[in-house]
Amino acid sequence: MKRTKLVENQQMVAWGVAFVLLNLAFTLFHLWQRLWIVATFFDFTIIVIFLQWLDRFVPPHRKPDYERALAFGFSILVLLTWEAIVRAGILNPQWFPPPTKIVRGLWDLTVNYDRFTETSLLGRPWLIPRRFATQGWSGVMALFAESHVWATLMRIFAGFILGTIPGLIIGVAMGVNRTIRTMLDPAISALYVLPKIAIFPLLMLVFSNPFGEGPKIAAVAIAAFFLVLINTMTGVRNIEPVFIEVGKNYGCSRWQMFRHIIIPGALPVIFAGLRLALGTALIVIVAIEFVRAKKGVGYITLYYWEVMVTEKMYAGLVIVMILGILLTFGLQWVERMVMPWRREERPI
Repeated sequence: MKRTKLVENQQMVAWGVAFVLLNLAFTLFHLWQRLWIVATFFDFTIIVIFLQWLDRFVPPHRKPDYERALAFGFSILVLLTWEAIVRAGILNPQWFPPPTKIVRGLWDLTVNYDRFTETSLLGRPWLIPRRFATQGWSGVMALFAESHVWATLMRIFAGFILGTIPGLIIGVAMGVNRTIRTMLDPAISALYVLPKIAIFPLLMLVFSNPFGEGPKIAAVAIAAFFLVLINTMTGVRNIEPVFIEVGKNYGCSRWQMFRHIIIPGALPVIFAGLRLALGTALIVIVAIEFVRAKKGVGYITLYYWEVMVTEKMYAGLVIVMILGILLTFGLQWVERMVMPWRREERPI
């Protein structure tokens, strides 16, 4: 055992020496410009090998902290590598601005008000107390109305709710009733594969105001509807038969069976569908805002691409990612509240 550990330690020393020599050679012979992808790959490989070796020395009670540090540290490492590559002139800063410049662009979007479009990123929330004191709630709502983030979130929430409710109802019906499932399944299968962005022109024809919020919200609702419906139906159909038998043995009525067995048993799959639907709703609305909006996170992302202010374009993408994280965490919180029996579960 000791000999094995000694050999492994010697191997790690050899990998460390190789890491230093590789980077030193690339620096001395000016190879980074031409072979930076190869060098980055080898550096990443050596770092992974070292971290796998280090993982064995972490006490079990420290594993969660170590894994969180690993995830956070890798993200920081990627950003630092990106910054260094751009600063070294390997990547064109016009197309790939360094993270520090993107942060400055994000800060500029956050604190400044665009007088040309009469919009701002967050709606200048620091002005809410003053506006409320001088103009009341109408002044506060005017601040929200100028916000790109607020516009995107309202479209997501409205479409998500309008698509989720019928998706849940029809999904449960298809899961418990074979006749309904047989009738609707071919139509669902045919309509589900249609790209939701592709039907946006049709929605613009359907609504009386093709440039209003109706077509945008409807596109989000349709995207959420199918994902929720399919996952709900799957969750209901995949309930363990033994649970149904237990309910029958205890003399449960249909309502009691539905409330205490079918819905709780299907909830994990239903929430998986809700997470997919929420993420898809964000993707769909950003894509629609690219082509038919004058306000929203997708609009400002495309706008700054058109005027070639790429750091603010990347800042728009960062905002989309932040919204995705916040929406996911919010839905996970709801999931823990609705399914308290799963709160203590830990991933293996």
